[in-house]
Amino acid sequence: MIPPQGPAPFPLSPAVPEVVSFDRKELGVILSVYGRMVAAGEWRDYAIASLRDLAVFSVFRRTAEVPLYRIEKRPRLRARQGMYAVVGADGQVLRRGHDLALVLRVLERKLIRAVDGGS
Repeated sequence: MIPPQGPAPFPLSPAVPEVVSFDRKELGVILSVYGRMVAAGEWRDYAIASLRDLAVFSVFRRTAEVPLYRIEKRPRLRARQGMYAVVGADGQVLRRGHDLALVLRVLERKLIRAVDGGS
């Protein structure tokens, strides 16, 4: 006997949108830090990418360079390490967590050093 064909009674994986992107609140938090870094003369350009499994906000000192930092959102890591991460130019994860504002504090420290003259 052949079992009936049809949709599975339960989804096999949690619902993940086809394209991951930052929402308005998340962009507000990111652009707040970005604006302060631009005012301090540290950053000059940014790029946003929305991909299937992650969203990336990349910041640049100059347009033609590799990004200084990448702010990543990976919803699949929500239950584990946290879906937000700040990644350095060398690919090292500087901070990861569940709260975007707390994750971005690693960049705030760099802003304080830039304003204080690097001390």
